[in-house]
Amino acid sequence: MKIFMDEDFLLETETARHLYHDFAKQMPIIDYHCHLVPKEIYEDQQYDNITQVWLGADHYKWRQMRSNGTEETLVTGDASDYEKFIAWTRTLEMAIGNPLYHWSHLELKRFFGYEGYLCEETADEVWNLTEKALKGGLSARKMIEMSNVEVICTTDDPTDSLEWHKKLHEDATFKTKVYPAWRPDKAIHIEKADYPDYLDKLAEASGIAIRSFEDLMDALAVRMDYFAANGCTVSDHGLEYVMYVPAAAEEVNRIFTKRLNRVTLTEKEIHQFKTSCMIELGKRYAEKNWVMQLHYGVQRDLNTAVFRKLGPDAGIDAINGYASAAEMGRFLNALAENGKLPKTILYSLDPNDNASIETVMGCFQDSSSVGKIQHGSAWWFNDHKSGMEAHMTSLASLGLLGNFIGMLTDSRSFLSYTRHEYFRRIMCNLIGNWVENGEYPADDRLLSRIVKGISYENAKQYFEF
Repeated sequence: MKIFMDEDFLLETETARHLYHDFAKQMPIIDYHCHLVPKEIYEDQQYDNITQVWLGADHYKWRQMRSNGTEETLVTGDASDYEKFIAWTRTLEMAIGNPLYHWSHLELKRFFGYEGYLCEETADEVWNLTEKALKGGLSARKMIEMSNVEVICTTDDPTDSLEWHKKLHEDATFKTKVYPAWRPDKAIHIEKADYPDYLDKLAEASGIAIRSFEDLMDALAVRMDYFAANGCTVSDHGLEYVMYVPAAAEEVNRIFTKRLNRVTLTEKEIHQFKTSCMIELGKRYAEKNWVMQLHYGVQRDLNTAVFRKLGPDAGIDAINGYASAAEMGRFLNALAENGKLPKTILYSLDPNDNASIETVMGCFQDSSSVGKIQHGSAWWFNDHKSGMEAHMTSLASLGLLGNFIGMLTDSRSFLSYTRHEYFRRIMCNLIGNWVENGEYPADDRLLSRIVKGISYENAKQYFEF
């Protein structure tokens, strides 16, 4: 029997252990997509206890606590931090096979030096140990430094002042580079009830009165220039699916004007508008040499009662089984036809989309960049051992795994950098098994390039950091 989560955790073969310990482990981290708050980084956020850093905004944990029958007051309510921690501890005991079990214990090991396992009997020991470390100086910046993070890309609305990014850029004491990433969802989701109000905010930020679709694009262009001046080279979009329902410019303007007058749009009109937005923005990304990230396949806010009480990101989202590879292909083609297809990363929440993503993206690779179109790391409900293995196996089978840009945290927690270790161990084990099975040569020169590339070097080259 293997020891629980020892230094060879998840590494089943001698080759896997060699690849991880000698090549992957020491590589820096490029976190090219996360939801950390720049203000908290700049102010070097301090925490009084483990609940504040673990449960404050972690909808992954909230979902499982509810699955364990936990009262909402102990999840997001007004119970004490200690009571919430105990409730999470009881949940974690049931989480065998769940990535949260591994992530939680990797975080306890790497940041707090805890070598045991958390359960109700050890809860007080862990509570006291982590409280002492957090009050003793284990701050946001310290966690980033301990994790060897070289680059962080946050997620930022076009109207954001980027005040905290500017302050971080001017702070010579902090070595990690923190860049904004452009997330214009609110400008695109025309069906949202508060859309006209958002346009007022965008107009104020850009200095452009928005009365037409062209005005909207001009306002976004102004803000893109502002983001670029503050180091942004990455965009991101949250989509129901990657749609392609083209429409003439006159029709798009008619749809936009209709919405400005607060008239309800048809589903076709919504899709036509969103398609036009994405085509125009994609062209601008190509011109600026920005990377375009497309996250899709989500059903959001399914539990209306919880949404009314807690709002978005409350742990009530799910996989949306609909994703049209045909429309995604036509969308990419519309950009490629005009030589305006930017570097693009595709993420679907549905693991059944792995093969379709790989086959579609293979149609649009070219010499402008190595791995120009990427299948993004196993995302959200897929960032567990079997999900990562399925993603990388599919990518290896239908594409070039060696050019993969690797892991990201997609997290709001400063402790989440251990997810890179989790990913690297799984990646090294997968490759190690292929080598031990005689499916790839045991050549350190080749293997080092692949493992270091997926861990760090491919992302550094791809994003040009």
